Amino acid sequence: MERVSSRVVYQNPWMTVREDEIRRPDGSPGIYGVVEKPDFALVMPRWRDGFWLVEQFRYPVGRRAWEFPQGSWGHGAGGDRAELARRELAEETGLRTARLTHLGHLFEAYGFSNQGFDVYLAEDLDEGEPDREPAEQDMIHRAFTDQEITTMIRSGQIVDAPSLAALTLHRLADPR
Repeated sequence: MERVSSRVVYQNPWMTVREDEIRRPDGSPGIYGVVEKPDFALVMPRWRDGFWLVEQFRYPVGRRAWEFPQGSWGHGAGGDRAELARRELAEETGLRTARLTHLGHLFEAYGFSNQGFDVYLAEDLDEGEPDREPAEQDMIHRAFTDQEITTMIRSGQIVDAPSLAALTLHRLADPR
């Protein structure tokens, strides 16, 4: 496909929405709505029997749910992705890691967004106090066993697509 034109239809410090006129391979015209967002890091804090998760209210879907710690650099900021993963882990859970392993890079919703994310496995954890942003003030964190996580997926307590994709990457890397 070829982009013929593009225009920004909405923009704020966290995202840009644009509408692109395109030409398909057969020459026919079309349009795409594209959400541009910065990439983020997702961290899987592993303890002996499972993982630490965070729970928070997600406004767009109107509910609380459990997920792995994740986030992007703030507006205008940037840096090393592993550094971002460590920062998000400490900020949301208070956990610090001695060992961080990159498991892969995925896209959250490539049918309409360019946002990707890097998945990291964090091991050898030390506990500390979270340093959450104001938007995360209702967040809680807790350790769960692998079996509890499976039950939570089946019962709809874990519905975050990046977290579920991260679990798949982890199981492919460590199929025990």
